[in-house]
Amino acid sequence: QVQLAESGGGLVQPGGALQLSCVLSGADFRWYTMSWFRHAPGKEREFVAGRRWSGGIEDYADSVKGRFIVSKDTAKSTAYLDMHYLKPEDTAVYYCAGGAFARDIPRASEYNYWGQGTQVTVST
Repeated sequence: QVQLAESGGGLVQPGGALQLSCVLSGADFRWYTMSWFRHAPGKEREFVAGRRWSGGIEDYADSVKGRFIVSKDTAKSTAYLDMHYLKPEDTAVYYCAGGAFARDIPRASEYNYWGQGTQVTVST
């Protein structure tokens, strides 16, 4: 059974940083495109960042380019989202998503598996 387990959310002040982690179990991590989406109250779920299973191809939402970095550690079957210069508008529940051989990184329908979500709150 494939599962994604996220960690690393919390409360941070504007301008601060957080790292989210997502461990995939029950499948071969090498073949999975791993991405992050977020859902803020009153808004639709949106794509944040992702890294394709091959070729090192990454994609980012315009709102996070230059501030967030997505990475994968195959040895640990873990995806990371390093978030810097956080803003109040980054406040949301963040979900990691895994899609076997997924190609269209920002497309939610590409992903077979989703984590339970972790809350990120940016506030003074």
